[in-house]
Order: sequence, then structure tokens, then C-alpha cells
Amino acid sequence: MRTPPHASLLLLASACQAPAEPAPVAHGPSVWEELARQLVTPAPSDLRTAAGAPGPGYWQQRVDYTIEATLDPEARSVAGRALLAYTNHSPHALDALWLLLDQNLYREGSLGARLGAQGFGVPGEAGAGIELLALRADGSALEFEVYDTVARVELPEPIEPRGGTLAVEIEYRFRIASDGVLRHGVESVAGGPIFELAQWFPCAAVYDDVHGWNTLPYLGGGEFYTDFGDYDVRLTVPHDYLVVATGELKNPEEVFTEQQRERLARARASAETVWIRAPEEVLDPSSRPVRAGQLTWHFRAARVRTFAWAASPAFVLDAAAAAGVLCQSAYPVEALPLWRKSTQMVRAAVDVFSRHWRPYPFPVATSVSGCEDGMEYPMIVFCREREDEELLWEVTAHEIAHAWFPMLVNTDERRHAWMDEGLVSFMAAYAGSAWHGKPALGIAHPPNFVPALTQPGQRPILAPPDALGPDLVGIVQYGKAAMALVLLREEVLGAERFDRALRAYIDRWAYKSPRPADFFRCIEDASGADLGWFWRGWLAGTGVLDQAVVLVRQAHKRTPAEVVFASVGEVTMPLTYRAMFTDGTSVERRLPAEVWQSSRAIRETVGEGKRLRGIVVDPHERLPDVDRGNNAWGRVE
Repeated sequence: MRTPPHASLLLLASACQAPAEPAPVAHGPSVWEELARQLVTPAPSDLRTAAGAPGPGYWQQRVDYTIEATLDPEARSVAGRALLAYTNHSPHALDALWLLLDQNLYREGSLGARLGAQGFGVPGEAGAGIELLALRADGSALEFEVYDTVARVELPEPIEPRGGTLAVEIEYRFRIASDGVLRHGVESVAGGPIFELAQWFPCAAVYDDVHGWNTLPYLGGGEFYTDFGDYDVRLTVPHDYLVVATGELKNPEEVFTEQQRERLARARASAETVWIRAPEEVLDPSSRPVRAGQLTWHFRAARVRTFAWAASPAFVLDAAAAAGVLCQSAYPVEALPLWRKSTQMVRAAVDVFSRHWRPYPFPVATSVSGCEDGMEYPMIVFCREREDEELLWEVTAHEIAHAWFPMLVNTDERRHAWMDEGLVSFMAAYAGSAWHGKPALGIAHPPNFVPALTQPGQRPILAPPDALGPDLVGIVQYGKAAMALVLLREEVLGAERFDRALRAYIDRWAYKSPRPADFFRCIEDASGADLGWFWRGWLAGTGVLDQAVVLVRQAHKRTPAEVVFASVGEVTMPLTYRAMFTDGTSVERRLPAEVWQSSRAIRETVGEGKRLRGIVVDPHERLPDVDRGNNAWGRVE
């Protein structure tokens, strides 16, 4: 058991003992006062207001891409040409352009490989990484220097502020790293290889009002942070491959057979799943529009933060519709029978999140079964699970929820993973009834999280993800962040008040890039609550909650019982307790968190004219109290 900061609070007195002296009250600073020192946020401005909204001076960059790429399955390589159209909305002239080269993480000797990709198991391989073959602007070559996973491109003239533009032509190629590496790779199945391609092209780093150029290296823990833009992408693959991707397919008449196009049209109007290419058709040459050579698949996506795709000759493809959204799944026959349910899972997730928070922001939602266990990109997610229905639902719901965070609300995942992973884990925790017919918060249910909270080596939710290994990232920035939001919704604000505030946050920051302080201020502004104590305790610290009954005295049954409760841990929450009496009656009281502002102990009187039989704190076990042994006094049933 932990040693409490105020040992005097652990006095337990028996009932009916006459008080010889006043009940003990903690000395020293209250939990509230200690928490007040732990969180400092930037001052609001006309860019980011005190109400947690973009201000009149807010700006962000725009980057549009036109890409042509060819997949060579034999060489396991991609060669591409990209036109990067950069618009500088900032008030600053930019004398250089920084590019993100995330594929260099897999290069032998990369920073991430030398660090073991922070525990994510990324190998460094000779020949891996992006090779920049040419960079040109207005037909002239641009000089550049590569620094691990970023490159600085020298510009002949600065990009003018407030609307200046630059068009850069990029030729590049890379060899796809080992099977099943982080967030992309290749899986071999009976019908052929499955390629999942993500973070696969040179893209512009974000230049923003908070950090200037965001050039943090890609190390594996932090995912990505990019600007919004339009994508026009043509992907050339062998003729027998099917391709799914970010965006809408613009040339179905060239890549699908007439029968498949008819099926696709049916699927767009059907709540039931429709085969586009059925399992028995996967190896049938007649399921492809041509019998030799290559096909080019053309996709367009508007206002997205990146582009990902998957391609394979082994794909089964099915689809259905949900409120105008084409929901589809691509998977090998090895994923059956479970993946026959995948498209309905996608539909259920799109539906439940759209109804509760904000409509799904894109025209397509695709799930792919390949080597990647679970990862999200605009309009396409990777979910490997092929055996466990409950797990496939959990992963699908989680990844689809990412359409809201960070694909719509564009958070900086390299620095603030909790702002998407925590919010998404929170959303998915409430989505169980959409598939199973019953709510199931799972690990986000606060009492279930106590073992994780008491593990050694805890880090704050606000810690950057690259400072954590995969285990701690999962515990802290997925699980603990989701649990904290459940506490805020269920125990502090209430469901209606919290949900209204979170919807306000989504609406204010849709297609923009908030920071933690923006989230805090927006939730407080929309809910009308001062939550500094909550952010400081649960997100900025590593303390635990321990509420206790420390003293019970009742001189006579005709006089009320005196009960002293204490907040023994380093964080606090509202106090709920139940008092039970010998006549079989009971009373339950709920006190707001503000009762702890001046002291770690509070005194209550209960049961005038009744004999007290028992007291229990958190009677419904909704809090992550790390020591329930001090939550009760007397005979508690």
C-alpha cells in the first residue's frame, strides 16, 4: 500500500464513540492548491482565443498534390512523380521548404532504427528509404539536404506571405521495407501479396503559428501532422490487382468489369453488403477488365491531410451504404468468414459517430485487412484481425473514429497523441452497443484502469508520444486519456453538458489545428465549468485517486453521526457516499469536486434520529480509486 501524504487522515474510529476532540482536519496545502502549480498554458491571442476557438487572426497553410505512382510488385518498390502546390497563408515570407520523408525511418542507420523506433520494432534495412531523384520549380533544379526523415529545400525566391504560392515537382522512389513494418508493408497470402502503402510520398512539413516549421523526426511513436489539401492521384498496378485508397474512384469504367460496376451502383444504395468481387472470383481472370499489362486507378480527395492506399490481386471486395457514405472492405479469402461482417461494422461505426457527434466528413469509408494491425488515414483504415469478432469490432470502431480526430480536427500527433488517440478511444468505448447491443466501456471504465494507474514508471498524458514506448503510449495516451474523458463526462460535467462541449470543440476546430490549451479552453467555455483542477490532475500529472472514510463518530442515535472523508491521493474528484442505518434505510449524497478546495478532509453529518450502520465511498464503483480498502466503514452490503 502507498504511504499517504497525510498519515493522520488514516485514523479510523468506531461508531458510537463520543468525540473527545474535534474530528481531524488535514494540515498543509489542499489537493486543489497543489494541482494549481502544475499546468501553464500559452496566453490567448487573436489567433487562438480565450474561448478555445480560432480567432480572427488564425491562419494555416494549404498544400495540394497531384501524384502519379507505379507499384512494382516484383521489386517491391514504388516510383512516383508529384506536383506539390504550396500556398502560404502565414504572415511570414518563407525562404525554404521542409519536406517529410517518413519512409527514411526504415533506412539502415536512421535515427528511429538506432533507437529501435522507441520499442515499435522497426528494423533499419540497406536500400530502404525514399530516394529523391529530382526537385524542380519552374523547370529549374532545387538544391536540398536530407536530415534523416526531413529535407530542407532551398528556394530561389521566398514564398510571399498571405497568399504566395510555390509549385514543386518531385521525382522519387523507394523500396518497400520488410513485411509488416510499422503502419505499412506487405503480406503474402495464397492469392498474392497485399500491399498497404502509407506515409509513402514526400510531403510538405507543417508551418504553423505555434512551432514554425514542424520538423520533428519520424521515430515511430508520434504518427503524423500535415496540412489539408486536395489530392489527385493516379496509381498504376498490374492488371489483376484491385486498389482501394483515400478519395473517390474516378475511373471505374477502366478498372472494374461491367458486372462489378453494376454491383457497385447497387451497393451505393444498399444497407445490405453487396459483393463487388466475390471470394470465388478472386483468381478468375474474367473478374478483371483486361487480361494483361497494367491498369491505372484514378482517385480524387478534397480537403484531406494525407493519402494512403492498398493494392492486391488477392482482394475480395464488398460494399454497402450508410447515409450517403460508401462503406467497403477489401480483404483476402483467408480473412473469411469473419470479414464478411467488416462492411457492416464500418457502417455501424460511421452511423453511431455521425449521429452522436458530427456527420462523417468524407464520401468513402474503407477497411483493409493486411499486415498492419490497426492504423487510420483519411477514408481508409487498416485492420488486420481475422479471428476474434469482438476485437475486429473494437479496432474498426477505433480506426473509423479517427475520421473525426485527427482527420477532421487536425491535431499534431507527433506532440499530442492523446488529442486523437485518447478522444478516439473514448468515442469507441461508448460504441459497443452499435454492434453488440450493449454498452461496454472496457478499459475506459475507470475502476478497470486501476492496475494500469498503479504500475511503476507512469508518465503524464500530456507527454509527447516519442518519449514513451509502445506499452506506455497505449496505457497513457489511449487508455488513461479515454478513462479521464469518461470521468469528465460521467462524474464531473454529466453526459449532456460534456457532449455539447465536445461537439462545440469539433465544430470550432473542424479543418483546423488545435493545441491542448485550445481544447481545455473550448470545453470550459462550452460547458461553463472551471476545469483547471481536472486538466492539471488527470492530464498533466501522474497522481492517483484515493478517497477514504477516516473517522466516524455518533454519540447517540438521536444525534447525527459525524463522518470525516479524506482525499488521500494526489488527484481529486467529486465525492459520492452512501450512509446506511440500522432501520434498513439509506441516504446517498454527491458533493462536487470543489469541496476539496480548502482542505484534504471534509466533515459531514448524517442520520439525525437514526443509528448509523455503515458508510461507503463511491458506492457504485465508478471511480479509479486505488485503495478501496479505506472506502468503507461498518457493515456494508
